[in-house]
Amino acid sequence: MKPLAHLTMLDLTHMLSGPYAGMVLADLGAHTIKVEPVGTGEGTRRLLEQDPKHSIHGMGAYFLTLNRNKESVCIDLKRPEGREVFYDLVRKVDIVLDNFSAGVTERLAIDHASLAMVNPRIITCSVTGFGQTGPEPNRPAFDVVAQGMGGGMSITGTEESGPTRAGIPIGDLGGGLFGVIGVLSAVAAREQTGRGQHVDISMLDAQISLLNYIATMYFLSGENPRPEGNGHVAHVPYNTFRTKTRHIIIAVIVDSFWDALVEALDDDDLRKPEYRLQPGRFADRDFINGRVQAHLETESCEHWLEVLKEARVPAAPVNELSHALNDPQVLARDMVVQVAHPDGPTTKMPGNPVKLSDTATQSYSPPPLVGQHTDRVLAELLDYDAGTIARLRADRVVG
Repeated sequence: MKPLAHLTMLDLTHMLSGPYAGMVLADLGAHTIKVEPVGTGEGTRRLLEQDPKHSIHGMGAYFLTLNRNKESVCIDLKRPEGREVFYDLVRKVDIVLDNFSAGVTERLAIDHASLAMVNPRIITCSVTGFGQTGPEPNRPAFDVVAQGMGGGMSITGTEESGPTRAGIPIGDLGGGLFGVIGVLSAVAAREQTGRGQHVDISMLDAQISLLNYIATMYFLSGENPRPEGNGHVAHVPYNTFRTKTRHIIIAVIVDSFWDALVEALDDDDLRKPEYRLQPGRFADRDFINGRVQAHLETESCEHWLEVLKEARVPAAPVNELSHALNDPQVLARDMVVQVAHPDGPTTKMPGNPVKLSDTATQSYSPPPLVGQHTDRVLAELLDYDAGTIARLRADRVVG
């Protein structure tokens, strides 16, 4: 049994930040019921649906990945009859997750205050761009907005390239991950208090948190850090370097690694006594990086990986996805998994990084078709009879 199998969640999310939080919780075993609008379902179903390279049977890579291990129920939350069905579900579940814009849940009367009157133990979580307090909670936000406002873009790239967005959408994904942490924290608190609560997650807050020690450096110095490219503000050499094949990373973060690197490269120009300590290396980092580059471009990435592995110098290739997703370490840890489309064909996607020693976490059911589980959920979870379900369907309250 998975660790969160005792929890049931209603997932009202769309796009990326919210669905990613829901995917992680579902992967860990939460019985996750995706509540979608009647008819076409939630908008993420449209992304890449007609792209022949990135879809299966009209289901694009976004939806395929983010909605595995979930069921789908269609309810019209804008109608009073639909909200009554939703309230019946809330009475039976533990968590309601959304990433609507600020104010939407209040307008629909599905905010925490409304749902707590139905179920005082309910935990609600909203992942929004700017949170639900402060002077501007209603500003629209997407990944790049959070990345830009959070400061991370200003130190990504180089002076020449200008601010650079991270290739991975960390604005969205950061909000989703903190949503998971917030939900699990509220579940733990409920075990002590017996009460649910609301979890308010801001994508901007998440980006500020991820600045971590870099923000503290700013507060100590009062100086905005410069973009370092692939280099580091303190360590040398700590960068990417060209080889005859792929780029390679070398990360010398303690002085003993430097000694090992110098021996591996056998370069007398790098044996200066002042280079044996970090301040001396940092003072002459352009020269050191240039000498290291001159050595590395004479052989292949694979050659240097073996040399540096033998010398126990931290090093790694800069992998394209074709390399990263076929790495033996990645495969050995089940980080590439097969997930089926509900019609049968399968595709590979990233697995679950949470490995527990005593609890299974690795199984993946197909992402649902629109409203695929409406009848079963209403019958089994709510004890609605066939006539009631048929009437709700005829009135398009559910679908």
